[in-house]
Amino acid sequence: MSRHDLTDEEWRAIQPYLPRERSGQPGRPWISHRQVINGILWVLAVGCGWRDMPPEFGKWQTVYNRFRRWRNDKLWDRVHRGLVRFNDRQKKVDRSLWCVDGSVVRAHRVAAGASGQHAPGSAENAHDKHALGRSRGGFSTKLHVVTDAAGLPLAITVTPGQNHEAPEFPNVMDQLVVSLYRKEKRPAAIAGDKGYNSAKIRDWLKRRDITAVIPTKSNQISQTDFNQHLYRQRNIVERVIGWLKENRRVATRYDKRADSYLAMVKLAAIRLILKRQLRDTA
Repeated sequence: MSRHDLTDEEWRAIQPYLPRERSGQPGRPWISHRQVINGILWVLAVGCGWRDMPPEFGKWQTVYNRFRRWRNDKLWDRVHRGLVRFNDRQKKVDRSLWCVDGSVVRAHRVAAGASGQHAPGSAENAHDKHALGRSRGGFSTKLHVVTDAAGLPLAITVTPGQNHEAPEFPNVMDQLVVSLYRKEKRPAAIAGDKGYNSAKIRDWLKRRDITAVIPTKSNQISQTDFNQHLYRQRNIVERVIGWLKENRRVATRYDKRADSYLAMVKLAAIRLILKRQLRDTA
């Protein structure tokens, strides 16, 4: 029994999204989905290699193969989107302010050398394939996260570490589960740091009647109507990224493929949503 295992309440929340269980064959016992997910969560939190996973979760090949199959089926994306939609139906998505930020994640040397594939979540990443690059922090990937004012992770994408936040803004917004087509579904304001100080981003927000809480640079004319109070609340997205990085498999990238790393980040986000969701219903 690991402290990272799913609780009964968490298991009941995600079970409807999982594939149907099947019975084992003689000589080939079936490992339950819950046992496999607990093994994946252990790897996510501890950051070890799949081969180093304790035998209590079953054979590491079984756990890894199911993780890979679910990754290819975009299972974790469906679970994340489903949980966000559930919170939206329960009116638990705070639309007073949404926050966006990017954070560099150091990539281990074992993350290099994957075969060609397209990174998910961004059109621009099709040219960068693995969402790996070199920034000031060295060999790295960059996480882009959108949250509401209460810290609910609404959208996540990955790019190479040297990519700037501004060009990725429309891509991460395209990943939002909550549609911005209807005005009542849009946030009143979106906050970002100076990295999002772009005319294109401001125009994007203005067309949707969303207030831009983005500071100007020192060599630009200061904004007379800049909302300092809302901007101070932007730290929620930084705290969410910090909570995600408490999982060592998120804080350091070991996965060769971008979709494998993004699946791990989505799994960490799912755990964060479940903790908040179950806390609010307790």
